[in-house]
Amino acid sequence: MSPALALAGKFAGQGAVEVAAEGCEVRLSDGRGVLDFGSYAVPLLGHRNPAVVAAVRDQLDAMPVSTRSLSSPPLARAAREVVEYVGEPRLNRVHFGTNGADAVEVAVKLARIVTGRPTVAAVRGAYHGKTMGALALTSHTRFRAGLEELLGGVVHLDPEDPEAVARALADTPLAAVVFEPVQGENGVVPLPADVLARWCADAKQAGAFVISDEIQVGLRRAGERSVALHAGLPVDALLLGKPLGGGVAAVSAAVLSDELYQPLTDDPFRHTATFSGQPLTMAAVPAALGAIEELTERGAHLAKLMESELGGLKERFPTVLTAVRGRGLIWGADFATPEHAGEVVVGLAERGLLVSPCLSRPETLRLLPPLVAADDDVHRAMAHLEGALEQARSAVGDNAGGASQC
Repeated sequence: MSPALALAGKFAGQGAVEVAAEGCEVRLSDGRGVLDFGSYAVPLLGHRNPAVVAAVRDQLDAMPVSTRSLSSPPLARAAREVVEYVGEPRLNRVHFGTNGADAVEVAVKLARIVTGRPTVAAVRGAYHGKTMGALALTSHTRFRAGLEELLGGVVHLDPEDPEAVARALADTPLAAVVFEPVQGENGVVPLPADVLARWCADAKQAGAFVISDEIQVGLRRAGERSVALHAGLPVDALLLGKPLGGGVAAVSAAVLSDELYQPLTDDPFRHTATFSGQPLTMAAVPAALGAIEELTERGAHLAKLMESELGGLKERFPTVLTAVRGRGLIWGADFATPEHAGEVVVGLAERGLLVSPCLSRPETLRLLPPLVAADDDVHRAMAHLEGALEQARSAVGDNAGGASQC
């Protein structure tokens, strides 16, 4: 394993390692418990959600691995549940993967096959994964360095430019326009609704598909089942993942229109993967969707509480905490400099709060509370953040190097 990852884990645990988890709390080997407002958005239901664990345990006792030759009822049920959950009649086909990049890969591959066009438009600041096809859409140079010659067939759009798709289409036909309605890795940045609406209209008029990557922000993380569908955008593919397995199983899904799915209707072996749709992971999906919906009102309450608490901290520490953005249960906190952000991470590790840094935006941290958090958990997390902000202000100073820009 990477020595750097080992060192980072040792630092985050203050010398201890993770040994157990339940709900919002991760138990460490030295007996301490830490709050988990990180984990890169996976445990939306917290750790070891009872309904999901029970469903997976039952399937484990029955048949965890498919023959891949016979029909699998858990796969059929999971596909039906996802389609019904999304609730958009046009999106009635599903391909399951094991991670977000899997969903991106199949959606973009199908768009290129159906249209016969090699070029796809993504957005500047986008993150769609690190496999080669998904990496072509990901715009951050940190992940692309040394591979640029292999990452063709993608143009990156200015997220503030309503005419960007029309301008791209003037140069080359597009197979698809792919976007995250809220860019997570880029610092929890919502894309302007009017810009997305114009892009979708221009894409559809030109015969290009519209793909909404909601692997991080869908399934109520950002409040809605789908941010794009809630906004009325005419998407041909909705990509889901992270909490889809309930924090227990690794699973993603590309939910597709008949037209986009057509190559797999014609030849189901055009895109396959050994662990796609395996019974053990499929058992988690219906349980996870049901548990998420049961906690919808709780999520709305927690979103307001997070907004209030973070806003209060920004007012108290304006020279250190320079911006707060978010919706639902995904929040980005900008700090004056990467040094301030690093000192806050140190302070949070010492106090017992896990958050998720933005790997390509070092001045920004993500806070990702689960739906099962109690009000006291949020208050405790914000108290830890307040202490870390005090520590950063003392160690680095006020506004060293100037405030970051959104």
